[in-house]
Amino acid sequence: MNHHDDSNFGTLAVVGLGYIGLPTAAMFASSGVRVHGVDISERAVDTINQGRAHIEEGDLDALVARCVDAGMLSAHLKPVPADAFIIAVPTPVSHDETHRPDVSYVMTAARSIAPHLKKGNLVILESTSPVGTTEQMAAVLKEMRPDLVFPGDGAKGPDVHLAYCPERIIPGRMLRELVENDRIIGGMTPTCARLAAALYKRFVQGECLLTNDRTAEMVKLTENAYRDVNIAFANELSVLCDRFGIDAWDVIGFANRHPRVSILNPGPGVGGHCIAVDPWFIVASAPEDARLIRQARVVNDHKPAHVISKVEQLLRTHPGAKVACLGLTYKPDVDDFRESPALDIAVRLTRRLPGRVLCSDPYEHALQHAGHGDLELTMVPAEHAVEQADVVLVLVGHERFRALQIAPEKIVLDTVGFLRSRGA
Repeated sequence: MNHHDDSNFGTLAVVGLGYIGLPTAAMFASSGVRVHGVDISERAVDTINQGRAHIEEGDLDALVARCVDAGMLSAHLKPVPADAFIIAVPTPVSHDETHRPDVSYVMTAARSIAPHLKKGNLVILESTSPVGTTEQMAAVLKEMRPDLVFPGDGAKGPDVHLAYCPERIIPGRMLRELVENDRIIGGMTPTCARLAAALYKRFVQGECLLTNDRTAEMVKLTENAYRDVNIAFANELSVLCDRFGIDAWDVIGFANRHPRVSILNPGPGVGGHCIAVDPWFIVASAPEDARLIRQARVVNDHKPAHVISKVEQLLRTHPGAKVACLGLTYKPDVDDFRESPALDIAVRLTRRLPGRVLCSDPYEHALQHAGHGDLELTMVPAEHAVEQADVVLVLVGHERFRALQIAPEKIVLDTVGFLRSRGA
């Protein structure tokens, strides 16, 4: 692997040890960098220092254990000095109709590392952010450290280098994708980009493509908006097919036989911390121009309500029926409930039909840590839910549901085409 001479970054601080920060910290630690992880969660810090991951992700547990045992990775509640800093904290959107991006976590993280900065440091932002956030972060750092020169301070080369390098990894395959995927490295100056690329090349085997910070910020938003618009097309099709009494999966399967058509599968909505959130960053920055991107968000956000109205339609002819909700995570086979439409549907149905909704998810143990410990859902094993319910609502196609036997007299609403995929 290419260890560049200009990246004398022996120590790295990773601020934010969530779904992105922890795998990133562990990969750097295993590549020979001494990593200090930083997180405000005592549970996360304690778990990592015991050599375990606080999130479920393939081989991450074993990797964290190896790095902690080797003395290359430790977790802390407060930042410490380092040669390089990576910020990987959440950037949520407000849950009102404005959908405003909240970059306060990023700026708080920047303020927390500011006192530790010294000449020659590199600061990389990985959090998905509106265009211009890296510049905003530079301004915050500059304000706190007037003794240091930052990019944008005129002709003189900066003391501290700043770059924006978005992640593009998928839960369930994070470690492989961290290594194999190409990275977009957006430096505030060409030297900033070169130094950041040199750091990532310690373990990244994909290409590191250099550009400026604003372009890199837009690239990340573009990737997620692209997915969102394409999913919205599939979801709108499924609503239309319901209206016309046609099977949407038949239509999509046949249409995809066209050599230039590749429609995605519909679902109960769009979840996860990326696709359901990031397009709003574009809309918020340019509401009058982001028309298609906004409409895709509206279509996908409406899908859970469409699923609920289908259930209620069924219950009009089957009053008193019990409903099984299979799957609550935002996608199959991960313990991630962020922005999950399935969870949203289960919660709303439980409120409307008290005592008649049974929920099942193989990752229910993670609900507590995801901040949903207070939800009043009736959680039961999947076999029990399917047996007791009259209506079976498939919301997430978990592999563990494959072997379920669903009696022919049950009414099945399969929102993800899961039963069809297992040949039922």
